[in-house]
Amino acid sequence: MLKIIQKTKIWFSISLIIIIIGLGFFAKNGLNYGIDFKGGTVVKINIGKDFKKQELDSIVKKYTSDYVTNKVEKTQLEIKSNSLTDDGISNLFKDVKNKYKLKDKDLLSQERIGPSIGNELKRKALVAMAVAIIAMLIYVGIRFEFKFGVSAIVALAHDVLITLAVYVIFKIPVSSNFIAAILTIVGYSINDTIVIFDRIRENQKKMRREDITKIANVSITETISRSINTVLTTLFTIVAVYYFVPSVRDFTIPLMIGVLSGCYSSIFIASPFWVILKKKKNKKATA
Repeated sequence: MLKIIQKTKIWFSISLIIIIIGLGFFAKNGLNYGIDFKGGTVVKINIGKDFKKQELDSIVKKYTSDYVTNKVEKTQLEIKSNSLTDDGISNLFKDVKNKYKLKDKDLLSQERIGPSIGNELKRKALVAMAVAIIAMLIYVGIRFEFKFGVSAIVALAHDVLITLAVYVIFKIPVSSNFIAAILTIVGYSINDTIVIFDRIRENQKKMRREDITKIANVSITETISRSINTVLTTLFTIVAVYYFVPSVRDFTIPLMIGVLSGCYSSIFIASPFWVILKKKKNKKATA
């Protein structure tokens, strides 16, 4: 039997350190919002054949420093930048045109995106997150008990904060796909947490005279292999998508972080937090 609950302070400390560092970076630099939020330019160039993105990145960086490039359908390059000017686009395309012997028609599009779209996205994302969390709290509270619901929400908040911390610390650009990834992480994490809570509920009936700590440890031990196997198979899929479908990398990056964090929080955050709440209730009942 694993003694997870006895080391609660260690698990909580690890998460708090990462979150506090993230908050420090956030206070200093804020999130690195991409073009979807700050506004900017999207340029699409048809190369007409497969190409090495690194070679084109070396050209793009001569004209802008805050860029994101994506390979589309293996023959097109998409460039997103907050600071790319019309002159910069013209000169950039000339360099690409000369290198790959392109024609003027191969500059497929250049489009300006306003920041107002980003503000609307942020507002809708917060609403969607609030609705999802409230619905999950009600569901878990009805299916199990309110303490399980509170513990599950704490784990969800942990996963979102850890993902944000990684993005802030490493200055990874935040796009609209990030919002979809965060909502996906929330759904994944609650599913993993419910599996452990379901086993705790079953063991509470079987081990009525046992201490809450032992019940939680036994339940985690019985489900930990399932949690690890699930996260590994999920990660294999996400990593494959990351490498073979470059156009959705800004969706897969937060997913990888969130899936790992979700597995960690289900085992080391949600269950220990439930034990803390349960022990407080028992103390009040015996006082």
